[in-house]
Amino acid sequence: MALHQFAQLDNQGSQRPHNPAATAATLDADGWLHTGDIATVTADGVFTIVDRVRELIKYRGYQVPPAELEALLLAHEGIDDAAVVGVPDQEGEEIPKAFVVRRPGARLDAAEVMSYVAARVSPHKKVRRVQFLDAIPKSVSGKILRAVLRRRPAVQEVPSGTQPGPPGWARS
Repeated sequence: MALHQFAQLDNQGSQRPHNPAATAATLDADGWLHTGDIATVTADGVFTIVDRVRELIKYRGYQVPPAELEALLLAHEGIDDAAVVGVPDQEGEEIPKAFVVRRPGARLDAAEVMSYVAARVSPHKKVRRVQFLDAIPKSVSGKILRAVLRRRPAVQEVPSGTQPGPPGWARS
């Protein structure tokens, strides 16, 4: 794995000596344990778990790690908190959607958030939708409750300086 690249963390050699059935269920035919964790590694060999494979967004054959987009969004001066999940588009394809909490006093719209991300990532990693919230739902341990976000009804933001449009449009 290249430095600071995201990749699945696999381990070879882990065994459960007192439970062969459990070992067989968790190791592949070549003896690799697929943890389901996404990790980065530093030049010093320090691994950092940054996400889970099952949380990856599959966009047109590419794997998009939400944690990478969240870290980028949190670097924006107008964003207090953020979460990214995969949601279906009109064709049923999964696309990255950002849920954003504005910093107090920040005047930030969806177009600005999408432009900010697009200028800093590969085209397949661009955020395609943005919804503003008062708070990102999290567990008591601070983990983002992605399932809660996926179940939220879609809200379309009205572009800055325009009046609300047809029913179903709402300023968030």
